[in-house]
Amino acid sequence: MSKSYSIQQILFDQIPIPVELLKHYRFLGLTEVETMVILQLFNFLKQNNDFPTPNEIANHMSIDEKQCAQILRKLIQKNLLTIEQKENEQHILSESYSLQPLFDQLYSKELEEKESSDGTIFILFEQEFGRPLSPFEIEMINGWLDEDQIEPALIKAGLRESVLMGKLNFKYIDRILREWKKKGIHTVDQARKQSRNYHGQQTIKQENAPKKSDTSIYYNWLEGED
Repeated sequence: MSKSYSIQQILFDQIPIPVELLKHYRFLGLTEVETMVILQLFNFLKQNNDFPTPNEIANHMSIDEKQCAQILRKLIQKNLLTIEQKENEQHILSESYSLQPLFDQLYSKELEEKESSDGTIFILFEQEFGRPLSPFEIEMINGWLDEDQIEPALIKAGLRESVLMGKLNFKYIDRILREWKKKGIHTVDQARKQSRNYHGQQTIKQENAPKKSDTSIYYNWLEGED
């Protein structure tokens, strides 16, 4: 016999989830699994357990204890989670998780500016690839933006260069961006000049090569608008 729940019971059996987290987690460099760990922390906090073990969290997910521990460390490294010490009335120390750093970033003006400048990158990549990006691909783009400090416009140029070369994959785009960085290319104008030089050399090679039955005509769209 199935158990029935009243509306009051269903409403009580909820946890508060910030809409901003659901809307903007990827702009914080979070994957879906990392976001789910955060939601699990919300649930434990509601149950007055402010320092659940990795095993306790993993029991409610499809990851194991080791993976959960790695994610918790990663959240701390990303400055989205901290461990705080508390002292009770008996002067006994205990530890607890704090999601205050997450909220500080989630509702900061910097995130709004980051979203407005970077958001179109994710959309552009999904349009070119014709599918949603995987968590790994989102993390790679965030790595270009945050760790490598590559300007959004230059990342878009790298994407377009890969389209031009007919090699639309993340490894090739990463190679382009790292090669540009190695050569001191930090602007779209510099990338355009590099592209012109490269394709000009390729044209000379084709002209000097033995004639073939078919030829390829390349259009360097980097010459167009950003």
